[in-house]
Amino acid sequence: MHCCRTAETDIIQLPFLLRNRHVMNKFIYLDNAATTRVRPEVADSMRPFLENMFANPAGVYTFAGKTNVTIEEEREKIARFIGAKAKEIYFTGGGSESDNWALKGIASANKEKGRHIITSKIEHPAILRTCEFLEKKGFEITYIDVDDKGFVDLKMLEKSIRADTILISIMLANNEIGTIEPVRKIAEIAKEHGVLFHTDAVQAYGHVDINVKEMGIDLMSVSGHKINGPKGIGFLYIRSGVRIENLIHGGSQERGMRAGTVNVAGIVGMGTATELAEASLKKRFEYETQLRDYMIDRVEREITGVRLNGDRKNRLSNNINFSFENANGEMILIMLDQMGICASAGSACSAGSVDPSHVLLAIGLPEKFVRNSLRITISYDTTKDDIDYTVDSLKQIVERLRKKI
Repeated sequence: MHCCRTAETDIIQLPFLLRNRHVMNKFIYLDNAATTRVRPEVADSMRPFLENMFANPAGVYTFAGKTNVTIEEEREKIARFIGAKAKEIYFTGGGSESDNWALKGIASANKEKGRHIITSKIEHPAILRTCEFLEKKGFEITYIDVDDKGFVDLKMLEKSIRADTILISIMLANNEIGTIEPVRKIAEIAKEHGVLFHTDAVQAYGHVDINVKEMGIDLMSVSGHKINGPKGIGFLYIRSGVRIENLIHGGSQERGMRAGTVNVAGIVGMGTATELAEASLKKRFEYETQLRDYMIDRVEREITGVRLNGDRKNRLSNNINFSFENANGEMILIMLDQMGICASAGSACSAGSVDPSHVLLAIGLPEKFVRNSLRITISYDTTKDDIDYTVDSLKQIVERLRKKI
């Protein structure tokens, strides 16, 4: 996140940065929830479909047929990873499109049954803004509360179900504070009441073991660029038998469900990224969890007036979210950036917004902490030295900001 610099920023930064010129060539990327580096293996797998095997799969000639075969191989690979059938995977342009399709498509196909949808107050903007759109179209949305760790109130959720409820949409893991929701229990509640269940798994895919059949998921949104794949590709899992209207109309691609020339290279890249994520899932979880907890422990020991947002253990292995008393989050980000560290204050989709995080407000964060948050999201490439340098930098920055008050 690159914020606009102000006169106040320059007053705080200049002497501090002049004394730290030796760190200016440092580069540590700790914003993997926003996007990830494309792995070399992923880029290599995509290259033939950008240079040589560039045919539009809709063609009737042999050259095009080869790309069709490849697409179906990647679809099968992805389906196996989540315990689905290949025919239940529909490629999209990414997580936001998948979320929009799930909500708008189910709403349109089931409006005769009912016009009530349930979601939570901490969903990604792709869900919340879509719900606002549907409200303008005559649908009623219930926004479920969460507790101070970000867990959905299951009792409130079940009490909110009505005869005209057609969909429950709760994310698998929160993109800001990393809390992993009790999706199995939510799916069980939905099934007991004959309601469809959708989950936004954009942050969880490739980090959490997912089996859509065992977990009772009817629809699931995923994006490729969160797991070292390319941007502009994702998918929507739609369980066989679920009635849903198209979001994008035109040609007959994706078995007539999603029009538009198929992004062959993107699909191949996402398939390769999925394969790599599956092979390293356990090792990455253990490594990232150890590094995550190491940073949390250091920050809590060495910086006063700090609060960890989200649950300490039941969170994504790569997510760390702190709020610092009397240390503005935007200022922390700017000064970290000047020290070669990339981090964020929350959702990348809300960067530049002057409003406080809706997630932090929903968990009841005290006012003195709301605008002072910092999200660190590590990866398998992050090292202990990266974390030590970041914590040491944070200590200096927070101390300096507090002296200015």
